[in-house]
Amino acid sequence: MTLLAGIDVGTSSVKGLLVDSDGGTVVARAEAAHALSTPRPGWAEQDPEDWWDGTQAVLEVLGRAGEIAGIGLTGQMHGLVALGAGRRVLRPAMLWNDGRSGAECAQIERSIGLDALIAQTGNRALAGFTAPKLLWLRNHEPDVYARIEHVLLPKDYVRLRLCGELATDVADASGTLLFDVARRRWSDAVVEALEIDPGWLPRALESPSVSGATAAGVPVAAGAGDQAAGALGVGVDRPGRVGAVSVVLGTSGVVFAATEAFAADAQARVHAFCHAVPGAWHSMGVMLAAAGSLRWLRDAVAPGERDFGALVAEAERWQPGAEGLTFLPYLAGERTPHADPDARGAFTGLSLRHDRGALVRAVLEGVAFGLRDGLDLVAGMSSAPTRPALGRVSGGGARSELWLRILASVLELPLQRTAVDEGASFGAALLGGVAAGVFADVHEAVAACVRPGAIVEPVAEWIEPYREVRERFVALYPALRAARS
Repeated sequence: MTLLAGIDVGTSSVKGLLVDSDGGTVVARAEAAHALSTPRPGWAEQDPEDWWDGTQAVLEVLGRAGEIAGIGLTGQMHGLVALGAGRRVLRPAMLWNDGRSGAECAQIERSIGLDALIAQTGNRALAGFTAPKLLWLRNHEPDVYARIEHVLLPKDYVRLRLCGELATDVADASGTLLFDVARRRWSDAVVEALEIDPGWLPRALESPSVSGATAAGVPVAAGAGDQAAGALGVGVDRPGRVGAVSVVLGTSGVVFAATEAFAADAQARVHAFCHAVPGAWHSMGVMLAAAGSLRWLRDAVAPGERDFGALVAEAERWQPGAEGLTFLPYLAGERTPHADPDARGAFTGLSLRHDRGALVRAVLEGVAFGLRDGLDLVAGMSSAPTRPALGRVSGGGARSELWLRILASVLELPLQRTAVDEGASFGAALLGGVAAGVFADVHEAVAACVRPGAIVEPVAEWIEPYREVRERFVALYPALRAARS
């Protein structure tokens, strides 16, 4: 066997897969948890050294299962790792879900102009992105800012420790708000406007490129951010490939479509990033609390309950729409279609008849409606807008048959699982295979290793009721926003 390792530097742990390049069978899995620090409300930080410790532990486990021919890296996007002299970490990394830089986002959009920023980077300024974090350091920790010599993303710090290279990939770099996404290079205009030293930025490579090698000589691919790698892991590697989009039902929810050219939404309701495939881009709608909404409900109404399946079974008794009960999944603000960090979740339409199962049903449906918002926007971003024929689904929520039937019916789209559901680390392993010369390119790697599974079809008798319920869902956000103001 020729074995490929995929390393995913996640928010809660480092995960690793060892994959047989002949057919994509997973030979070994490993995981090492690490802590999340929230020293103040809205802050989210981690010690980069924890990522490196976890990576070493994961690679030790994978290495015992066989000799590794290539390594691919993926992980949480948008984080800021600030390095000083000797490439040493200056402070804890600020993560994708750190919301302290709202004022800096406004500062960026004022100084550059919203239209110019979207045209250059494909996105508007969001607190999760890297550039606002840098400006926050300049405004609030000037002593740290003055000592910066290099800036890296989370997985790229692991690369530095693994093979001594300062590098990133174009897909992950797209989420920094410092990248010219159309030209696949750092944006001179944005970097200059924000007065950031361009020498701090690592070289940006195409995802399957060799970025370096381990001490043992194993090639390490440039890799990709978790969503681009995850899309490869479920077979969404090119525009029009079986008409598929990637639908991720994880803590956050994502609808991801490969595109043949750079295309930015004028209102930046969806993200426009480089894909992990050279010469391709992607559009991505992101909702912040998908399966996270169900976890919140479990913790609130069934503390101590570990089995989500028992809660979901209670929802089976309720028909679509749960007799007028509607849930808005904006528990952590929202990105798509509402770039509103102050948006909040809500239940509306509660009656004496509603029980815990009805609450669960409403949450499952509300998340599905949020993903439908993303699908409609993403489907319209192609130069020839068209509805996809299929969704390749992944994430913890995709293990629920009821949730997939609800989601397929709301999206009006068949959903298909794949044999391996750890999309990000699996996709990273495929990139490692290209870097190692096992595959000629990403398309060959996907064709050789991604094995489609069963399809969940929309429930025909649910489609029309969900169209009616969705009208109520769509009307609720502007009504509640007006009440908030």
